[in-house]
Amino acid sequence: MKLKSLDLTNYRNCKELLLEFDKSKILIIGKNAQGKTNILESIYFLSCLKSPRTSNNIELINFESEYFKLEADILKSNTDVSLYYAYNNEKKREVKVNHTKSTIKDFKSVVKIVLFSTNDLLLLRGAPQDRRDWLDSAISQIYPAYDDRMSKYEKIRVQKNNFLKECAKTGNMNENLLDVYNEQLSITGSNIIFIRQKYLKEIEKTAIEKHRTISETEKLSIKYDSSVGEHTEIEDIQYAFLEQLEERKQEEIRRCQSCVGPHRDDVLFYINNLEATKYASQGQQRTIVLALKLSELDIITDKTGDEPILLLDDVLAELDDIRQNYLLKSIGSNTQTIITSVDTILFEDEFLKDVQIYKIDNGNIV
Repeated sequence: MKLKSLDLTNYRNCKELLLEFDKSKILIIGKNAQGKTNILESIYFLSCLKSPRTSNNIELINFESEYFKLEADILKSNTDVSLYYAYNNEKKREVKVNHTKSTIKDFKSVVKIVLFSTNDLLLLRGAPQDRRDWLDSAISQIYPAYDDRMSKYEKIRVQKNNFLKECAKTGNMNENLLDVYNEQLSITGSNIIFIRQKYLKEIEKTAIEKHRTISETEKLSIKYDSSVGEHTEIEDIQYAFLEQLEERKQEEIRRCQSCVGPHRDDVLFYINNLEATKYASQGQQRTIVLALKLSELDIITDKTGDEPILLLDDVLAELDDIRQNYLLKSIGSNTQTIITSVDTILFEDEFLKDVQIYKIDNGNIV
């Protein structure tokens, strides 16, 4: 998969910016706050129609404008595909694939992306929500229906929470209706947990080897920490889910919120059987994240038959020489890689020989 061109209109500080990509390795150079990350964010947005930095699309519109527009030409499986997305201050959007009005699902199926940013380096130190977001984003790249299942689960959870709050106001609890909500949550939630566990097992196999290459003597392991306990079969997960909901029913009624389910789960990482979030050094934690991101590339390629686009957002400056070299040498020659950096000093002359370089200043190419 290759991004051939990217045209931004009123996207953050990029009022009119056209980039054409002729090579597999692209380097975008510029000082901080000039628009480097905005470019990578826009590419990421084309893959999933959401930003990794904000949940409010209004924030993506240039403050002097009333809308933003993204256009891109993609080469996918030797076929040219054009994408068009526009969004305005009235929260109306226009979505096209190959100049024809498209569904959100079809649009999101075109571009596959792996984003590796400085925020990802804090994955292990962040909150459980950060690790759930990483996991859900990675799964969505290879299981298109996963987003729908997540949306359905969230809808039921919000409805249940609103129901509990209303019951608290009136002092009248309808436990039969609460049981209906719990049944629906257990069905949808157990499916999400099952898929998450399956994906983590797949990525663990690949990440272990990549991690060992860097660390040499350390062994990585990954565990899905579920609020319903450890179960491998989807029927067992749902049964345990319902048991936990029943056990904590009074707590949920008292707190007016759902206390059990995938929205409460976490991902745990271990090095030599010690929990990495508690005992690993900063370098060890970064090695884990590096192994995860490179494993994402392999899994997407294996599942879809097409290599995703790799976005590296200022991440090289945060890695030591060993990890920098491993990352750059691990990227396949067919993997289109778009890198942002303050300058070229971090890159060896050999690497720069076949790299397309753009310099950006205040949202413009200079």
